[in-house]
Amino acid sequence: MVRFARRRLRKPRTGLNAMPAAYEATDLPGDQPRPRRGIYLLPNAFTTAALFCGFFAIVQAMNLRFDVAAIAIFASMVLDSLDGRVARLTNTQSDFGAEYDSLADMVSFGAAPALVIYEWSLRGLGKWGWVAAFVYVAAAALRLARFNTNLAVADKRFFQGIPSPAAAALVTGFVWVFDDMRYVGSDLDWPSWVVTMYAGLSMVSNSPFYSFKDINFRRSVPFIVVVLIMLGFVFVSSDPPKWLFAMFVAYGLSGHLLWAWRRVRRTP
Repeated sequence: MVRFARRRLRKPRTGLNAMPAAYEATDLPGDQPRPRRGIYLLPNAFTTAALFCGFFAIVQAMNLRFDVAAIAIFASMVLDSLDGRVARLTNTQSDFGAEYDSLADMVSFGAAPALVIYEWSLRGLGKWGWVAAFVYVAAAALRLARFNTNLAVADKRFFQGIPSPAAAALVTGFVWVFDDMRYVGSDLDWPSWVVTMYAGLSMVSNSPFYSFKDINFRRSVPFIVVVLIMLGFVFVSSDPPKWLFAMFVAYGLSGHLLWAWRRVRRTP
């Protein structure tokens, strides 16, 4: 039961002994209600599901089921894109949710892709293999730390460096495509090394990658846009490994091409 603050009824004082008005009514100890402790369920449930998919991908890679591991990481990407939007729509943003999301991203898009491609191909390169995997993991951690500290000053339209989910899509998409084509990882050890290093270094680069955050989904669009979206779903569903990997390869090159274009045009 909430106890109401009791006022001390005193005779008004005058002169030098006058007490300020702020002290006339005081709350006795224990009268203040305790702050509620808890976390918001809905957005953190999406984050937990994304974290589970990343952990599940690690387990499947250890069991040499690389196609299932790649699908799990792509599923984690979808869930990760939803938790922030759900929090904003339901007005349930919190510092806890932001920190929890970063930790989940480190597992799903840092450790999991590195382990998947290491088990699939990089293991055969010896120390060069685990060095590339570590560079990717360290770059993912640095990328997330830089993103969290630059939220107040960063341009919302662009990411500084490729985002960790897109880097994870490059690495695991490469594994998914060639595993689906029945290639053995040991036949593609050096191409896997190049892809892993490229994805890792792209995360800590200064190249601007479009964030898609300025798209207004509440605005009306021409009918042809809906048709194009429908065709996109048809193409992706016809061969998911190849189409998804091609899309993220194009995105993974776009930031560096934009950086080179700005350097040539000398635009900030």
